[in-house]
Amino acid sequence: MDTFLLFLLVGLLAQIVDGAMGMAYGVIANTVLLAFGVPPATASASVHVAKIFTGGASAVSHVMHRNIVWRLFWPLAAGGVVGGVVGAYVLTGVPGETIKPFILAYLLLIGVWVLWRARHDRATRDFPPRYCGPLGLVGGFLDSIGGGGWGPTVTSTLVGAGAEPRCAIGTVNTAELLVTSAISGAFLIALMTGRWDGGALEQHGWAVAGLIVGGLIAAPFAGWITKRVPARVLTYGVGGLIILLAGYQALQLAGVAP
Repeated sequence: MDTFLLFLLVGLLAQIVDGAMGMAYGVIANTVLLAFGVPPATASASVHVAKIFTGGASAVSHVMHRNIVWRLFWPLAAGGVVGGVVGAYVLTGVPGETIKPFILAYLLLIGVWVLWRARHDRATRDFPPRYCGPLGLVGGFLDSIGGGGWGPTVTSTLVGAGAEPRCAIGTVNTAELLVTSAISGAFLIALMTGRWDGGALEQHGWAVAGLIVGGLIAAPFAGWITKRVPARVLTYGVGGLIILLAGYQALQLAGVAP
């Protein structure tokens, strides 16, 4: 029960940040699971199962508050589903740590770019839908490999390119529901076919339950928070959070941080 309460708190805090900034639920939850010694593939699968429930509640909130650009939503979701399934296949057969330094370098650069835009160029621009498919493909792949990365990759790229932060966050968060469901399905198929042994997934049931309940408590407020916070504040928040998360993971990779 102590494990459940701990991860309930983790899920609550992670979903509040994710709902407001369009990212970090997966990264925060995955980082905590890894710190508890959960194998990477098992941690990623656990987080994606939890995100099906929390993502559904968050998506409903964003739909109600009209934070979604549907012409960007569909190509993002389609690309994300394909990338996520491929990433799950790779993760269950090949360690993904070799590409992590490149992911972190990309995120750090994007974070700096977003902060620069917040200070020097606040005008919003339409993001071309034709680029959403490839962007979703990359975001879904990285999300599946790392247990979190859809928001940092996709939301940060849209905001960095000039999309209105409120709409970028709502669109990406809602598309994530389809991406997460596909990734979870891919992990399930890998488990059923014997490609992956699950890493004693059932041993972490209380942690997954805590993530789900904590996320569900916070998720209904996602759309309201995003709609009320000023665009410039959201832009600074997105850029700063990307740099913090990528920086911390880089320190972990270097063996400096736990």
